[in-house]
Amino acid sequence: MSEKEHRYLRYGIGYGVVCVSILIVVLLILSGTKKEEAGEKEMSKVMQPVELPQEPGQEPKKIALTFDDGPHPVYTEQMLEVLDENQVPATFFLLGQNIEGHEEVVKEIAEKGHLIGNHTFHHVQITGMSAEQAYEEIDQTSRLIEELTGKGTEYVRPPFGTWNTGLESELDLIPVMWTIDTKDWTTENVDAIVNHVVKNAGENDIILMHDSYKSTVEATERIIKLLKAEGFEFVTVDEVVMD
Repeated sequence: MSEKEHRYLRYGIGYGVVCVSILIVVLLILSGTKKEEAGEKEMSKVMQPVELPQEPGQEPKKIALTFDDGPHPVYTEQMLEVLDENQVPATFFLLGQNIEGHEEVVKEIAEKGHLIGNHTFHHVQITGMSAEQAYEEIDQTSRLIEELTGKGTEYVRPPFGTWNTGLESELDLIPVMWTIDTKDWTTENVDAIVNHVVKNAGENDIILMHDSYKSTVEATERIIKLLKAEGFEFVTVDEVVMD
């Protein structure tokens, strides 16, 4: 073999080695990319919220959202949207003085299947009034609600949580208090409201909130999602009181 042929042979071998090396590097890169993609997919699966199935025979824990002082001209509508999107019923204790001028909102609350209760007309402390005055405060609001919805109220939430025993028999109403007070009217801290409810929530609890604040609307949406994940079922307050 001539010197020229030897030279061509060496060049050919060297070129082949280079090509093989490049091919190996490319394959290694592709293999690593696929592993990274697979790892990312696995991570995405882990980070997805997982709903744990309930044990056979285990019933969901009932809990009730209640909103006082409405209807509000802005935030009651937003609250209804949140409840509608999450398919959650709630109870609205309305003030008679806030109904006037917002009659359509009251009708919407009823049409969407929520329970409407009475919160007096002027947000007064029942125990500081005569029986006749208290009766008028509550009856006036009941009449307004019945005129708008075609259905009378069966439940009353006395402002400040004070009630004259015996008044319910005269009004034919059931007084409803609460077990969890969010004190949402004192703060705009959404995290604080959410944490307080989720930390203290238990079966048949009644949560007191107000559909008069943007922060409460935001907190309610988060509370619903978190408590649903813990196996709670949201119901209107009559299902808790009469259980």
